[in-house]
Amino acid sequence: MKWRAVAAEARLLLIGIPVFLWTMIPIYHLVLFAISGKDTATSGRLWPKEPTLQNFRIVFQEQHHYLNHFWLQMWNSVLIAVSVGALTLFIATCAAFAISRLKVPGGRTVMNLALFTYFIPAAFLAVPMYKAMGVYGLLNNQWALILAMVTIASPYCIWVLKQASDKLPYELDEAARMDGATPLQLFRLVYLPLMVPSLVAVGTYALLLAWNEYLYAFLLLSDDRSTTLGVALGSFLSADDSPWELLMATGLIYALPPAAIYYAFKRYMVSGLTAGAVKS
Repeated sequence: MKWRAVAAEARLLLIGIPVFLWTMIPIYHLVLFAISGKDTATSGRLWPKEPTLQNFRIVFQEQHHYLNHFWLQMWNSVLIAVSVGALTLFIATCAAFAISRLKVPGGRTVMNLALFTYFIPAAFLAVPMYKAMGVYGLLNNQWALILAMVTIASPYCIWVLKQASDKLPYELDEAARMDGATPLQLFRLVYLPLMVPSLVAVGTYALLLAWNEYLYAFLLLSDDRSTTLGVALGSFLSADDSPWELLMATGLIYALPPAAIYYAFKRYMVSGLTAGAVKS
């Protein structure tokens, strides 16, 4: 049995180590370019001869024409991502509570129809979404991107929360109703405290989805002062002599907040998503 366990662990390592290296190599090159000077970024060295933080200083002080609105665009990214996370969490929580605990007629049908929208790739919906936002006068308005991302994230979040909610004992609801609790009190005092891991998980998922979105942000926001930093990074590639070292430094900065959020809530992400992954 011991040799079998060792052999199984060895097989996992043979798979895990190449996957880990394949994942880390792009990050390694990102850091390598970010700490290299302009003339040494493409020298082919495994590590820069003279590492420098000059690129980060240029980014933070907006000392390049591609970085004229760096802090404003970073704020736009934060504002849009947090708004999407909060709105999606509110909508998904209320919908899952109504479907799972209040047994609203037709609730399951609505949830299944919403899930069917995932059969259509999000890229195919970009043009109809652009047209719809134009009809309502929301183009180049941050609300256009917020509403679009909430639309994309909500069906999955509702499904996860509904599955997690189904696992809660119904005896708790019955006991609360016997004590005279209203549906709102049941939602606030019983449902929400028990659903915290799943709520954190889906909220983080929606936030990161909006943070990393490029296509919809590129289509719906055309002003440099209203767009997100993720879209602004694309402007670095508009010239033949692109400052790769500044692009990588900016990209590294842009990648730090979602990484910090993920690792801060990793425990809730795992327990919350697995709670809604299967139905008992």
